[in-house]
Amino acid sequence: MYFDRQALEELEDKALAPYGMRSKNSKGRAFLDQEPSYRTIFQRDRDRILHTSAFRRLEYKTQVFINYEGDYFRTRLTHTLEVAQIGRTLARALGANEDLVEAICLAHDLGHSPFGHSGETILQRLMKDHGGFDHNRQSFRIVTELEQRYPAFPGLNLSWEVREGIVKHESEYDVSDARDLDPQLRGNLETQIANVADELAYTTHDLDDGLRSGMITPQMLNGIALWEILAETFKWTGPELDEMQRHQMIRQLVGLLISDMIEATDDRLRRSNAKSVLDIQKLNYNVIGFSDDMIRRNREMKDFLFQNLYRHYRVIRMQVKAENIIKNLFEAYVAEPAMLPTQFQKLIPAKGLQRTVCDYIAGMTDRFAIDEHQRLFDPILKP
Repeated sequence: MYFDRQALEELEDKALAPYGMRSKNSKGRAFLDQEPSYRTIFQRDRDRILHTSAFRRLEYKTQVFINYEGDYFRTRLTHTLEVAQIGRTLARALGANEDLVEAICLAHDLGHSPFGHSGETILQRLMKDHGGFDHNRQSFRIVTELEQRYPAFPGLNLSWEVREGIVKHESEYDVSDARDLDPQLRGNLETQIANVADELAYTTHDLDDGLRSGMITPQMLNGIALWEILAETFKWTGPELDEMQRHQMIRQLVGLLISDMIEATDDRLRRSNAKSVLDIQKLNYNVIGFSDDMIRRNREMKDFLFQNLYRHYRVIRMQVKAENIIKNLFEAYVAEPAMLPTQFQKLIPAKGLQRTVCDYIAGMTDRFAIDEHQRLFDPILKP
């Protein structure tokens, strides 16, 4: 049996809550584009994002640990896939549009520079007098301008709703700039789901990677409420935590957080009396989130990770090295633009020197940035 786009939209209409975003109600694309008969507009957006060069480069961009530090630590790509999986789970349970959530989740980190947030921090500093740098805005520029894959238009020509979701991506470490996409309205339900899926994924999986690395030991977590719940659930008394136990406890933690978020969000949705997408966007609060008890427990875990993982001396050392690598590359290219690849040199008259250099560096993977730094500054290596 063949389900054409109309049939898919009808199924979607029946499955979604009143405040879920229907693909048939999309505001459409910036440029005229023939839609296929077998995919909804959001399914097509998801597929276009997956096929970008920017998405593939995420495999070699830092989450917490540099790629060469171990084969099993999260990268920016595996983090993105985990965010999308959690996002779809939340969307399915809450009557939101899974395809729209997945597209936003897959695109949310496309604009991240090499070396994670330390790379973003140094690019912000270097670009402060030249328009600044923010990975959310860079993600938006990638899908609307920088990816050149179609002769009829720049970027990917994504739907309004996916572009809005990228721009209105917010977490504890990210602040949105939605000046061109209804800034007076908060993100729709799908955008809010993508935001919390991001935070939930990096909190639980950074804990997993921290334990795997040995930078965090189980004993350090004594007294942390969420850890105490996990220890009691599995009757773990220590002192050792083997790999199977770690897998079980992290999996249980993800489940605890998702379950709490679904129940707390369902309660807020019922009390909000929202009947449409616009009703959600006009509220003066986000409907997606934890219960009050879980907010406190999650805050405690995030504070623990900040002090004991993100500020661990090994992580800080790598951050300092990363900032130096990007700073040196930026200053070298600005001082001598002829060292840039030819296709980037051609962009300088239209974009400006600093923005062109910034775009080039932001698109690098960790290992390419390291190799490029060696090529430019090691007198023995050939260029």
